[in-house]
Amino acid sequence: MFIDSHTHLFYPDFNSDIDEVIHRAIDAGVNYFIVPATNLETSREAIQLTERYDSIYACVGFHPLDLASVNDAALKEIEELSSHPKVVAIGEIGLDFYYDASNAELQKEIFKRQIEIAVRRDLPIVIHTRDSMDDAIFIVEECTAANPQWRSAFAISGSRFPVWKGVFHCFSGDAATAQRLLQSGFIVSFPGIVTFKKSAAFETVAKIGYDHTMVETDAPFLSPVPHRGKRNEPSNIPIIAQKIAEACHASIDDVARTTTFNAKKLFRIGEPAPPVFTYTLGGALYLNLTIRCDADCVFCDRKGEAVVKGYNLKITREPSVQEVIEEIQDPARYGEIVFCGYGEPTIRFDAVKEIAAWVKSKGGRTRLNTDGHGSVINKRNIAPELQGIIDSVSISLNAADPEVYGRLMRLNGKKYHQAMVDFAREAQRYVPEVVMTVVGMESVDIEKAKKFVEEEIGVKYRVRPYF
Repeated sequence: MFIDSHTHLFYPDFNSDIDEVIHRAIDAGVNYFIVPATNLETSREAIQLTERYDSIYACVGFHPLDLASVNDAALKEIEELSSHPKVVAIGEIGLDFYYDASNAELQKEIFKRQIEIAVRRDLPIVIHTRDSMDDAIFIVEECTAANPQWRSAFAISGSRFPVWKGVFHCFSGDAATAQRLLQSGFIVSFPGIVTFKKSAAFETVAKIGYDHTMVETDAPFLSPVPHRGKRNEPSNIPIIAQKIAEACHASIDDVARTTTFNAKKLFRIGEPAPPVFTYTLGGALYLNLTIRCDADCVFCDRKGEAVVKGYNLKITREPSVQEVIEEIQDPARYGEIVFCGYGEPTIRFDAVKEIAAWVKSKGGRTRLNTDGHGSVINKRNIAPELQGIIDSVSISLNAADPEVYGRLMRLNGKKYHQAMVDFAREAQRYVPEVVMTVVGMESVDIEKAKKFVEEEIGVKYRVRPYF
């Protein structure tokens, strides 16, 4: 299932065939539509669409290029309209200095006043920027700092991410900007520009991934290749999602599930996903055996939402071995079976061994993702017990320096860094493949870690994306 997170279905382009447009989209797997308005009149029209179609939700507000009719009364009516039960955001609002920056100060003032409406209504915002990214970021960060209560009712206790307050739609910034926005409580969305040859969007999404993004058409504009020059419509969403999947070396199903989860979360629509014991990614089946961990990494959201690519891993109980085996069914169907959740799987090492042995007996391939502390946790050298049942081990090195390692994982760096390194060296003796990984953060010396892994340990090395 997909959600078109930004489509202007009130435009005259759709007057003659709106029913057919909706049906084509549903046939293509697009089940929900977020319709941002551009002024007072289209705000009313967007709401009317929500009353005609269960699958449509509206945003109300003034686009920065449509401010001619803005006054106090109009802004008051926007706030009144925002109380409609199917209005899910204030938007499309923002700044656009591309055509004419002579009214930049007016744009900024109206942008801020509409954010104030969103704060009072506790709604997210849908942001338009063009040649104005720095100014827009400054304003939203300023407003966020001044209004800490904004969206706080939806904050996830313990999460490393701030609650989402809005989306920068049709995102044209770079990866560093996207990461800054995420840390400020804003996500990004991509339309058909990811399919354009001269657009940098494809490269950006390849760097940041799709974990904190949404997909949109911005219909009737920005038709993706191969439909450029034609009217855009929501049924083109799968083309956009496929291009994002290509950029991220993922499946379109993974992109669909993740971006749909993100849209539901931001706009507060639909039901939350239940927690799962097993989940598929890229042809592999992952086993979520526990939410417990001996570490508390600064980059891990285990204590927060514990969601990965649209899957809810915040289990309230640990599955039995038999339950997991029943969910796996035929392990040979998957590229590999991976012991990996938000918890440390070797905390349940006996379950890991039993399940892994069963998988191997059925012709499956196994991988263990671990922080490398299993021998400390189980008070014995567990590496020999991996022989014959685990084909690959991925160990979170996180940092070559024990002090940095300790700060990142919030534990005794000297003790646990050495334990992790010892486990890596031991694992080589019993497991065909050992990989050590780090998260691509500014505080991590990537090259030092690479040299440490390849020259001192002698195993494969990989950088995991932080975003």
